[in-house]
Amino acid sequence: MRKAERLFQILTLLRSKRSVVTAQQLAEELEVSERTIYRDIQALSLSGVPIEAEAGIGYKLKKNFTLPPLMFDEAEIEALLLGVRMVESWSNKKMAIAAASALAKIHAVLPEKLHKASVQQPEWVIVPKFTANDTEQYSEQISSAIKALQVVCLTYQDEHGRQSQRDIWPLGLIYWGKTWTIAAWCTKRGDYRLFRLDRINTLRMKTEHFQLTAEINLQHYIKIQNDMHGE
Repeated sequence: MRKAERLFQILTLLRSKRSVVTAQQLAEELEVSERTIYRDIQALSLSGVPIEAEAGIGYKLKKNFTLPPLMFDEAEIEALLLGVRMVESWSNKKMAIAAASALAKIHAVLPEKLHKASVQQPEWVIVPKFTANDTEQYSEQISSAIKALQVVCLTYQDEHGRQSQRDIWPLGLIYWGKTWTIAAWCTKRGDYRLFRLDRINTLRMKTEHFQLTAEINLQHYIKIQNDMHGE
């Protein structure tokens, strides 16, 4: 790794951390010696980057420090473009608008040689749109409920056509290729359940809220699934 690239990586790591970062952590992340990190930190400080060093603790950037817009190489642009296309095609309208807005901001700071490539969708990027309008609506409501820890009442139809009403604690949204699914705690069953958005007949946001616990949260659900599948 060239020095200029390493200095940029150090800045990126410092910006991403809320607390201090030790020289050892930086050295391990960048696969260099701590002595190299000391020299790089000194070089950054001499160039005007406001790095605060706490003796025996580590380094951090001073508050309100900002960098010029980040630059991307062609592969990174393609990755970002693919992500935006996926969000536009598979998510709800609100998220699609946000993704398009983010891409427009990236376009605004790109150098000319990368701008053309970023505007045109690469030939190998094909992202069909699967999401129906009613599913988009439910996706926005569920996303809001997840953030607000709000109980949701569903009228739901299972794979055999049987309908039931459930009060759920929505924990996360999972995309399975063509279907968005809610990972939730079902109060009726007293256990985790998955609910496909395309099988929801009605959805109502309740005034009640729930509290996550050590035994009821998305990470705990994912851990259970990983343990079941031996991952």
